[in-house]
Amino acid sequence: MNVTTDAKLLRFVIFLYVLLYFVNYFLKMDVLTAIQATLGLIMLVLAGVSFRVKHFKLPLFLFLTGSVIMVLFTDGPFLGNLQSGLLQMSNIIGLLAVVPMISWVLRSEPYIEEIIGLAHNFLNTSRKFYSGILVFTHIIAYFLLFGSIPMMYEFVNNILKNERGEAWEKFKGTALLRAFALSTLWVISIPSFAYAVEALDASLFTTMMQGLITAAAAMIVAIGFSYAEERHYSVDLTAAINTELDRMREDASDKKQQIRKALEFGFLFISLFGTIFFIYSIMNVELMVLIPIVILIWSTSYFLIKKRPKRQLDEAQDYYRYGLSGKGYQFSVLTAAGVLIFGLNQMGIGTVIVDGIYALQEFVPFINILYFLPLIVIVLGFMGLGPLTVMVLVAGILEDISLPYPPELVVLAVTSGSAISILVSPLLMPVIVLSDTNGLSPLKNGFKHNYKYAIVLYVMVQIYIQFMVYV
Repeated sequence: MNVTTDAKLLRFVIFLYVLLYFVNYFLKMDVLTAIQATLGLIMLVLAGVSFRVKHFKLPLFLFLTGSVIMVLFTDGPFLGNLQSGLLQMSNIIGLLAVVPMISWVLRSEPYIEEIIGLAHNFLNTSRKFYSGILVFTHIIAYFLLFGSIPMMYEFVNNILKNERGEAWEKFKGTALLRAFALSTLWVISIPSFAYAVEALDASLFTTMMQGLITAAAAMIVAIGFSYAEERHYSVDLTAAINTELDRMREDASDKKQQIRKALEFGFLFISLFGTIFFIYSIMNVELMVLIPIVILIWSTSYFLIKKRPKRQLDEAQDYYRYGLSGKGYQFSVLTAAGVLIFGLNQMGIGTVIVDGIYALQEFVPFINILYFLPLIVIVLGFMGLGPLTVMVLVAGILEDISLPYPPELVVLAVTSGSAISILVSPLLMPVIVLSDTNGLSPLKNGFKHNYKYAIVLYVMVQIYIQFMVYV
């Protein structure tokens, strides 16, 4: 793969920016802070050169708007404010740079193939099969984020490779997209969730349990929707699924091997999740710093135990050469968003929003801001802003506001909006990735197939939130 000079410089600057963030988190040296902020500005410039202005409109708009706000509406020296803005999102950039290491572990063994092979006997009806896709995708999202969508689609399509048509594509596509969207409600490795918990100072355990229960209830609703959709198409999916599973059993590996890989995968999941949660509960370490450090140690330990350190080195080299520069746009959006958020917070925009909601409550007493937070996230999603960018903007503003609600409920409100925007917006990456995989349009994969389910999800979450607020 040919890599341009601009891309080489960009990946090197990103590497230095992330490295300095982790070093300076512990050393807290002013000179390193200044260097890191300068690297953030250089990263923006190099990303703009690499992606050209017409493809760089969003970060350019965010950066210029934030800069103008700092000049016109904030106190203090402009350069000092700009430095703070350029560093505002460094914690989430550090997390995003390290999270792909999880996928290195998952790619090293055929875990998913063996688990699916072991679960064949439990997937013998369309409802069970749909449930299996939901659960598997939900778990894999913990490791691969929205990369779980094409990966699971490939596995499901290999099982159902003789089944074609809109009914089948809707069956597969809705299961994959709904499963990933619901993972944003509680999965700790999803950056938007981790950032919301950290920014709003919510209890990690309470927020995760609340999100997990909500996701489980929403999965049950999704299974009910799939039953109604199957009846609508008048297709007997169960008979076809059993035929395909019988064919696949003939090529299945030894059951001992399947059980061993399934147990090993379960241990990997629990060890990563459990380590993060345990250390966070006993040590005063920021979640956005703890997660990448644990991921680094966890993945390195895996390859050492497997006696494959060269495999990890090869993965690291490939990631540095081809992965980091590919993240340049995402990182530039986050850096520019940090400049805007810092400027807005200095200007006091959060207070203006809350005062506006309180003024509205005088006319409509039962209305509160928790009704609107998901809708704000959804609207921004239809403008093409991804869940992480939106979470950075919304939660970044909310963290400077004293709201009279438990922070765990505020997190659920914004993450539910994130989940719904993933379901219905044709402009977001999960829907685009699914469309690239199954050939349907993003509008059909997203809005057309999921708008009714999205409405039910919003209502269901709001019933719980408002009940907790008033009771």
